[in-house]
Amino acid sequence: MKIVQLTPGTGNFYCGTCLRDNALVTALRAQGHDAVLLPMYLPHFVDEESSVAQDAPIFFGGINVYLQQKSALFRAAPRWLGRLLDSPALLRLAARRAGMTSASDLGELTHSMLLGEQGRQALELEKAVAWLSQPANRPDVVGLSNALLLGLARRIKETLRVPVVCTLQGEDTFLDALPEPERCWSALRERAGDADRYVAVSRSYGETMRRRMGLPPERVEVVPNGINLDGYAPAAGGLPRPPVIGFLARMHPTKGLGTLVEAFLLLKKRGGLPGLRLRVAGMQTEEDALYVGRLKERLHAAGYGSHAEFLPNLARAEKQAFLRTLSVLSVPAAYDEAFGLYVLEALASGVPVVQPARGAFPELIEATGGGILCPPDDPRALADALETALADPERLAALGRCGREAVAERFTSAVMARGYALVCQSAREAGGHAGGA
Repeated sequence: MKIVQLTPGTGNFYCGTCLRDNALVTALRAQGHDAVLLPMYLPHFVDEESSVAQDAPIFFGGINVYLQQKSALFRAAPRWLGRLLDSPALLRLAARRAGMTSASDLGELTHSMLLGEQGRQALELEKAVAWLSQPANRPDVVGLSNALLLGLARRIKETLRVPVVCTLQGEDTFLDALPEPERCWSALRERAGDADRYVAVSRSYGETMRRRMGLPPERVEVVPNGINLDGYAPAAGGLPRPPVIGFLARMHPTKGLGTLVEAFLLLKKRGGLPGLRLRVAGMQTEEDALYVGRLKERLHAAGYGSHAEFLPNLARAEKQAFLRTLSVLSVPAAYDEAFGLYVLEALASGVPVVQPARGAFPELIEATGGGILCPPDDPRALADALETALADPERLAALGRCGREAVAERFTSAVMARGYALVCQSAREAGGHAGGA
């Protein structure tokens, strides 16, 4: 099959969705499909070889989208101006402005994008459909990275007569943070029938979005995320002692970093784990740096600033080396996470996890046997769970081995790609769409 995957980019920092979609398209290619990744809004920033189609434009360039939202003049702009504003260099420069990707500032723009051909970015939609309609580019299936892109589906299906498969991965958190969330949820539900199939990255998130979007159960398939295992390996000497607690996610309150810092301070004060250290890695924006600065002040005020280390924006090899320095990983997210790729990354490195009992974490722990659960949003409960785990090195190592075996068997990018391709093929057969293999 020729599969085109439309995925928003970030321009200048790693994003779990981009990493997942890039790994998916790379694995689809390895399995013989003619798959390409097409960037939207901003250029992609990934930690592996990019699977973005060569010479493909950036669809719905972030500057054009923003200006078309603000002024009718740009909704009829000449093509040369649109191409100029879609310059990758210019878009990367624009990406440094946090407001371009901040949910609180994007309510009107999100609603307009969900309206598709009726929204203020209709010009960009027609440009994308025209490119996809060219014989050399015409796909058998179009994949949408998330449900926020459903506004594209109707025109794509009308023009190309091919099925649209939409992934569900984290939209609810973004939508609920908007100033008038129900307005966008209403538009999302109105457009929900435009996609032929939905792919949820976890069972729990699929149920959440099926309920909130009003989707029939038969149109939602669960295809868990997977990762490329190349470069992930346990530390040669086993899990480190004295113990090291790790964090690998965006350094942001919603990921529970503050909860982990408070749990770490409780453990240090208890004194039951001599030499205990905290290592924090992951994406950090300029906005996040202010938050991290306050956490560092908290650690220093408690007398443990030198016992914690912060390593922002690591590249792939650096991230893999970082994971090998950990005894356990915990990302106590303050919301119901749709998946959590960092769980797979830790387990692929033989590092067990301690996670809150919410979102996708219970099913991930059940499926892998690679960690333990604790009550959410509770530093003391997290400290208790971490202490129990770290006090039994043999059990901890066994959890890491079990998790690594499960990831290698069930949560690779190859397994994810096979599941995704089956959904795409099912959508084609159900719709009677013709095309090549």
